[in-house]
Amino acid sequence: MQTGIVGLPFSGKSTLFQTLLSNKADSAEFKKKHLSERGIINVYDKRLDRLTALFNPRSKVHATIEYIKVPGLDPQNENGLSPQFFANLKTVDEIILVVRGFEDEIYPHPSGKVDPRADIEFALAEFLLSDMLIVEKRIERLEKQLKKVRNVTDERELQLLLKCQKALEEGKALRTISFNDEELKQLKGYQFLSSKPRLIVINIDESQLSSSEEVTEEYRDYQAETVSVMSLCLKIESEIAELDEADQEMFLEELGISEPALYRLVQKSYDLLGLISFFTVGEDECRSWSIHRGMNAQQAAGVIHSDLERGFIRADVVSNVDLLKQGSLAACRSRGLLRLEGKDYNVKDGDVMEIRFNV
Repeated sequence: MQTGIVGLPFSGKSTLFQTLLSNKADSAEFKKKHLSERGIINVYDKRLDRLTALFNPRSKVHATIEYIKVPGLDPQNENGLSPQFFANLKTVDEIILVVRGFEDEIYPHPSGKVDPRADIEFALAEFLLSDMLIVEKRIERLEKQLKKVRNVTDERELQLLLKCQKALEEGKALRTISFNDEELKQLKGYQFLSSKPRLIVINIDESQLSSSEEVTEEYRDYQAETVSVMSLCLKIESEIAELDEADQEMFLEELGISEPALYRLVQKSYDLLGLISFFTVGEDECRSWSIHRGMNAQQAAGVIHSDLERGFIRADVVSNVDLLKQGSLAACRSRGLLRLEGKDYNVKDGDVMEIRFNV
């Protein structure tokens, strides 16, 4: 799954990306592609740490998310936003919008004034405009086709796009519009920006650290089912990431913080993507696996390996809470907490699973 990071110049998007990379996965490839930078990031999960401490395996493997820094969101660009900006952003599953909430004389705001709400509105308006242009072009093409040949499929698509056009003209993001399953399937190929989940990050000054929740509350009106808002000081997060584990703990204690806010950001990003984690454990490896919420046991087995899905028989399942409390799988089994589930079992966040299969 891919998450795009965007923001106006000097908003802190590069700082966020580089700080995230301090927790990059071993398999990550840090490279430039079409002016975007990419990195695969570990999803910090205390549950995995506790399971690893319990089983003491040879390796611990985190769930991961790929983050992409996409430059080009600049209101001062006389030629408007580049097609490459939208092309890079269309491929992501989620957008993180970094918004500047701090003053800095060395790096002045490109618009001459720090105004987080204005920056948010500018970005959202550009997303709507991008979607509108795509819709208008496709409607024009469909109308020409239908004048030549009447086609039921084209007519349905036209009606759907006219519905989208009406919403966009009213300034409504497509994620706020109700679509049935068939319509959602048709729209998926368009990759509309206003339909993607969003995390708005207000990058605050160090002096505002103690009032970060109050700052977040100021922008609560942007919050929705697939939109989340949070504030954090990326300058501090960057400094924390540069410290070793022992020094991190001391620094966080001095600040009165239990853990880096960046952990919460990654978890919010993970949640907005509709992802949950299940675990596999043992002496060789303890691992966190990402699946879409609502997946059944057989589908989850396929995330591990296609053979497990194809030859799925049953799954031994226990919650990580019960396993950590009892101290072993054997203890969970003796107390009836480790249970056998079939292929239609709806996997829960935090489940520990062992797949039984035969190929």
